[in-house]
Parts: sequence; structure tokens; C-alpha cells
Amino acid sequence: MDHRPANIGRPGMLLGLLLLSACNAGPDYRPPSVSDLRIPDQFQSASTIAAEQDMVDLARWWESFEDPVLTQLVDRAFAGNLDVSAAAARLRQARATLRGTQGQQLPQVGTSASVSRSIGADSRARIDPTTGQTIGSGGDTTVYRGGFDVSWEADLFGGLRRQVEAARASAEASEATLRFTQASIASEVGLNYVEARLAQIRLRIARENLAAQDDTLEIVGWRQKAGLVSGLDVEQARQLRAQTAASIPTIENDYATAVNRIAVLLGDAPGAVNALIDPPASIPLAPGVDAPIPAQVIERRPDVASAERALAAESARIGVQTAQLYPALRLSGSFAGSATSIGDVISSGLGSLVAGITAPIFEGGQIRAAILGQRAATDAAYYAYRKAVLTALEEVENALKGREVAERREADLAVSYEAANNSNRYAQLQYRSGLIDFQALLDSQRARLSSQDAAAAARAARASATIQLYKALGGGWQMAPIPAPGPYEGGSRPAQPQRESE
Repeated sequence: MDHRPANIGRPGMLLGLLLLSACNAGPDYRPPSVSDLRIPDQFQSASTIAAEQDMVDLARWWESFEDPVLTQLVDRAFAGNLDVSAAAARLRQARATLRGTQGQQLPQVGTSASVSRSIGADSRARIDPTTGQTIGSGGDTTVYRGGFDVSWEADLFGGLRRQVEAARASAEASEATLRFTQASIASEVGLNYVEARLAQIRLRIARENLAAQDDTLEIVGWRQKAGLVSGLDVEQARQLRAQTAASIPTIENDYATAVNRIAVLLGDAPGAVNALIDPPASIPLAPGVDAPIPAQVIERRPDVASAERALAAESARIGVQTAQLYPALRLSGSFAGSATSIGDVISSGLGSLVAGITAPIFEGGQIRAAILGQRAATDAAYYAYRKAVLTALEEVENALKGREVAERREADLAVSYEAANNSNRYAQLQYRSGLIDFQALLDSQRARLSSQDAAAAARAARASATIQLYKALGGGWQMAPIPAPGPYEGGSRPAQPQRESE
């Protein structure tokens, strides 16, 4: 680019260029319409979800579970989660970039000042090269100098305005990303909390069945000593008992994994929430929601909003690149003065004002290539936005269907457990009466344990499906607070651990 400042000799030409500042290079962004995004009128699973009498407040969906421990954990996660804090820091960074970009539209002003003093007799007078004044006619001399310069670039074709537009859209995308992170963290805390409660229930089930199998093993041992049964029954009872006992460490590990994960989600070390969760409790349940309108879900989802704002930013950057094709007007002025008295610095100073125009003449196609590249980046952002919309619709469809299936499965498994429990009681009575063999009793005990465990898992699956539905519908971020600035933004670094040698 040939940047050759040229003095503007005609005020009319300057005025004409300033009038061009109302123009903005590049396309004016408009969000894609519902038809462009191919959003359906309703979800396919809408007919399978019945309307609830009490609608759930999606902004704080975890409160609908009526579990104070869960509510406390989610609130603590909003305040302490490190992913949320990092997203908030990126939001503040984007907003700072926006303020810096807006500052480029304002005049840039700099100033300078100095004082110099010469000591000693000097019979020769000296001429100050700046003002032409005679100074230093003998003795001590003090000279004061001061000046300032101003520069401003007229945004003739909207390049700077497009930069501000892009920076603002990027900041809005960062805010939407923060909100999506908060919604995801709330959902992850809820899902891990359900897993922890399920592990507690499965531990109780396994231990209760283990105690029952110990009683069975004892009875079989007595019957063997009495010569009523063979050693085969004893070994089968021992095998079932050992199998049940072997499942307990695995369940304990599942519980520890879920609780440790919750602690990390809260920004704490593993073990920090054990005292809060260790007291056993049932798996909480919450009501469902009526099937929403897809367009409303798209408006509520922060990840979709983030993708749309990213598209707006890329579209604005097309104008930033396009503005490089056109002339740029820059005004600059300066003033400098010096005198042996402070009061005379301004009166003795000289100033200048220069207007210059720069325009590209030959760039080897670099500017147009950059425009084409930015248009391709905008297309990529558009496809990413459409994908975010389709992904959101997919998640809602799956969540609606998943909750329906979980409800049906829980109801069927509850019947299965009731039947298996009754069957086990009958088998115990019949075995003691000698009406059935020991294998039939063992089969009934296995069926009871399996059905009881499956019923608990089905209840947990229903709770998890409800949480996933709330997240898919775009809930969980509306009332979440924005974390405070971190240690570096506050002007101090976090404390560093000392080495042993120190």
C-alpha cells in the first residue's frame, strides 16, 4: 500500500470526504430467519408429554427437586467452578477489547514537557532553535519546553465502525458462552448427584441381600449337617454370597467417583463435600414440562446465541476488510513551545495542522484475497450456527423421548421388583418345607437382587432424563451470577508455593 499523505488544499474536497463517513463498507448483518434455519413448528415427541399442573421454573430447575443438598451444591458450583470463572474472565477480556476498539474512533492526544537548567557564567547568548528566542545571556538559565500532538482518522467508509460492531458481537458471544457453561455445570452437578444417591441405594440393596444370603448360607449349613442336603447346596449358596459381596467395592468406587467429581465441579479438592452427601438419601425427582415450541427453545439456548453472535462478528469483519480498498483520511496537529518563563511557553509556541489521505494503489490482490477469506470465514460461522440450532433441536427431541421412556421403564421395573420380591418370599417358605430344591431358591434370590437394583437404576435414569431435559430446553443460567474478577485482574498474583529449599 502506498501511504502518501497529501495536503488538502480545497475545503470542499475535505467536506465531501467527511460526508462519506456515513457509509459502512461490507454487508449489513441480519440474523437468519426461522425459515432459513428450517426450524419445525413442533417437536416429534410433543404428543408423548402431558402438561403438568405446576410448571417448572427452568431458570432454577434444581429447586423443583426439593432437595436442599442439591440446591446448595448447584449454588456453590456457580460461585466456585473454575470453568465458569474462566468463561467469566474471557467475557471481561472481550469487553475490554470492545472498549479499546471504541477508543480507536476518538482523537489520539499526547503531550510532553521538560525543564532544563544550565549553571555557570556564559557571556555568549544562545538562540533557541524552536522559538528563535535569545536565551542564556549569562549566569544560570532555566528553559521550559512543552507541547502536544493530536491525530484522528476519519472513518470514511466505516472500517472502524465495523471493528466496533465485530468486537461488540464477540463480547456478546463470550457472554452467551459463559451462560452455556453455567447451564452445563448445573446439569453436570445434578447428574453426578443422582449418580451418588444411586450408588448409596445400590450399596444398601447389596448389603441387605448379602445379609439375607448369609442367613441362607447358615440354614443350608445346618441342613447339610442334618443330612438333609448335599454339599452342592452349600457351595451354590457360597457362590451367590461371594458374587454379591464382590459387587460392593465396585459400587463404593462409583460413589466415590461421583462425589469427587462434584467437589471438583465446585472448585474444591476431592473429599470437600463428602460430609454433606454421605448421609444416605433417596433419589430426588422433579416434574416434567410440557413440550415447548422449537423456536422458543432456540431463543432460550445460550449456546445457540453464542453461535449467532459469532456469525454477526464474522459478518462485520467483512466490512473491516472491505474498507481497506478505499482511501483513508487522517488529520494530525502539533504544538511546541519553549521559553525561560512558564507563562511564555504557550505564547511563544508554534503549531501545525496537516490532513493526509492514503489509498491503496497496488497490493497484488492481497486486500481482495483477505475479503474473500473473510467471506469464507463468515460462511463457516453460518454453518456452525445452523449446526448449533440442529443440535439443540436434537437434544430436546432426545430428552423428551428419554424422559418418556424412563417413566415407562420405571413403572414396569417397579412391578418386576414387586413380583420378584413376592416370589423370593414364597421360595423361602417352600424350600424350608421341602417343596422346591435349593436351585429354585437361589434363582429367586438372584431375580430379587437384579430387579431391586434395576428399579433403583430406573428411578435414577428418570431423574437424569429430567435434568437433561431441563438443560436441553435452555434452563439453568438465567439467574446465575457472574463471578468476580480473579487475582490477576485485581492487581495481585496468587500465592505461589515455596520450595522446600526456601
